[in-house]
Amino acid sequence: MHPGSHLFVDISSHGFGHLAITAPVLNRLADLVPDLRLTIRSGLPATKLAQRIHVPYALIPGSTDFGYVMHDATRIDLATSAAAYRAAHSDWASRVASEAAFIKSLAPDRVLTNVSYLPLAGAARVGIPAYSLCSLNWADLFAHYFEHEPWAGEIHAEMLAAYGAAKAFLRVTPGMLMPSFTHCVNVGVIAALGQRRLLPTSARRNVLIAMGGIAHRLPLEDWPRLPGICWLVPAAWQCCHPDALAFESLGLDFTDLLASVDAVITKPGYGTFTEAACNGTPVLYQRREDWPEQDCLIDWLENNGCCGEVTEQALTVGDLALALDTLWSQPKPSAPACDGALTAAQRIAFA
Repeated sequence: MHPGSHLFVDISSHGFGHLAITAPVLNRLADLVPDLRLTIRSGLPATKLAQRIHVPYALIPGSTDFGYVMHDATRIDLATSAAAYRAAHSDWASRVASEAAFIKSLAPDRVLTNVSYLPLAGAARVGIPAYSLCSLNWADLFAHYFEHEPWAGEIHAEMLAAYGAAKAFLRVTPGMLMPSFTHCVNVGVIAALGQRRLLPTSARRNVLIAMGGIAHRLPLEDWPRLPGICWLVPAAWQCCHPDALAFESLGLDFTDLLASVDAVITKPGYGTFTEAACNGTPVLYQRREDWPEQDCLIDWLENNGCCGEVTEQALTVGDLALALDTLWSQPKPSAPACDGALTAAQRIAFA
């Protein structure tokens, strides 16, 4: 890419993890390409994008993928997801043509997605180099859930063709194996590093509850009080537990907050897992229901951070005292290297 190049970026709004992966790459790209011009399309809130992307960009609100329709952060609505995929591919050729015209009107020098495949097909149609970046891809997840369905074969083929049209799929660490992708380029861990702050609470330990960007409220009001523990929860929960505090009231961005707490309770997700490990924050997690990506994330975190699994029942009744004590008794490993953002940026800029 030459100085002043234009990059069009499509960031999935299926949770916040896709942004957590993409933002550090865009920030490093701006260091490598003088006067880089960025156009970003995403259905994520503009405030969330601005918290992580630290270089100028033009925002186009919108989404070209939905990933999976979710009941909550840990459970997929498979029936509604199946219907949504069938609708999205009912006139696939027309959607690709429209996307190609849209991308041509923007006149970018490169296209980057995380992890929508429609823009890859559109970019290929108009001859613009494109890349995708993620720890997963929607085609492999689609096959996991729907390959036995008689209607799924044509849709899966269209998905694979779109991903295959990219110059490279930048598979981050940790990430799912992608044996059907012959153009994978493995890159290292991508994680934002925060600054540890002294939190203005009277608690001995501060525990962040962050279930990701998909609504998933825990019944904290039913939890017992644990001496010395303050639960930091989303303000949207309007939680009235005597030991709960809305974490937005602390005025920290998420990465600084994550680096400042004594533990985080979450579900397996790339952004929270890698950022917790790289910032030295212990993790309690509840497994997601039949989510293929989670095994590689959990295996990686077990080798690179302090973590423990808790059940849905434990999070329902607040039976967490032993799990937290066990978590805090683990020896802390050295923080893993997180150099994947630079590697990915170099690949996009110079390959």
